[in-house]
Amino acid sequence: MLQTKPPLTIRLCQPRGFCAGVDRAIQIVVLALKKYGAPVYVRHEIVHNRYVVEGLQSLGAVFIEELSEIPPEHRKSPVVFSAHGVPKSVPADAQARSLFYLDATCPLVSKVHKQAMRHQRLGRHVLLIGHAGHPEVIGTMGQLPDGAVTLIETEADAAVFEPADPAALGFVTQTTLSVEDTAGIIRALTERFPELHAPAAESICYATTNRQEAVKETAAGADLYLIVGAPNSSNSRRLVEVAERAGAKMSLLVQRAAEIPWNDIANISTLGLSAGASAPEIIVDEIIDAFRQRFDVTIELAVTATETEDFPVMRVLRDVELTAADMAFVNGAA
Repeated sequence: MLQTKPPLTIRLCQPRGFCAGVDRAIQIVVLALKKYGAPVYVRHEIVHNRYVVEGLQSLGAVFIEELSEIPPEHRKSPVVFSAHGVPKSVPADAQARSLFYLDATCPLVSKVHKQAMRHQRLGRHVLLIGHAGHPEVIGTMGQLPDGAVTLIETEADAAVFEPADPAALGFVTQTTLSVEDTAGIIRALTERFPELHAPAAESICYATTNRQEAVKETAAGADLYLIVGAPNSSNSRRLVEVAERAGAKMSLLVQRAAEIPWNDIANISTLGLSAGASAPEIIVDEIIDAFRQRFDVTIELAVTATETEDFPVMRVLRDVELTAADMAFVNGAA
């Protein structure tokens, strides 16, 4: 007697996965390898995803934490700075070492850097809403002199911050935060400091906002919500929180299908599925396939926004052709 698989509806979010900034950063490493050959050094994880890092390593990328790790004989090899951005001291160090560097900082992170510098130029002390130790926060704080930026992580931080001049304050935010949490912190700061200056444009990036909205709209009634992403990915962890707040019975962050706790989810009938901005589509496919092996799957595509953003790579790499095969390790076969 044939055993029938239990039915499962997968609410698959769109948009999900790679944003334009992540896509560009990975393309920069791939194109640099094609143009200059291995090794291409990458300072810090190019994006917060182990699968992507290992894929690039297999192509010849070498990941380092500090520029001092580049051996003298490879000084002419390219070194790529990650999508999260770097303090001003890093390109200065590269120049001092006569290194050839390619800056893969996401243009939307660069925009936050410019907003912070504008606040300072106008005589304001800068409040950066973000998470301590995150590379993007380190990079943004490193655009300005020591003491020019105060990090605000929570509403409690906002309640105890005492500025030298309450009338000369401006804020920016990390691009990957929870929209709701950030709004609460800004509200708390504005209540205490009515003259607080906002940035000229929204700091939380379009991709973060879009992915959170998609999860929010599809979480109610989900027995389980899976977010594909890495534990050190801020935007992925925020999606887990958003799913729980918006009504999913359980929400989990997984890096691969192998991490799914199959014994605990045997009786689910509705699954929400999305991916953080640094999670490759090939892993989403892997996870759907794993569910198809165990369930009779129906896919409901939940389209909540259409993303058309495309950030071109730097001019020095534009003469190299990028093919679908070059990116198949993250996007899957065309």
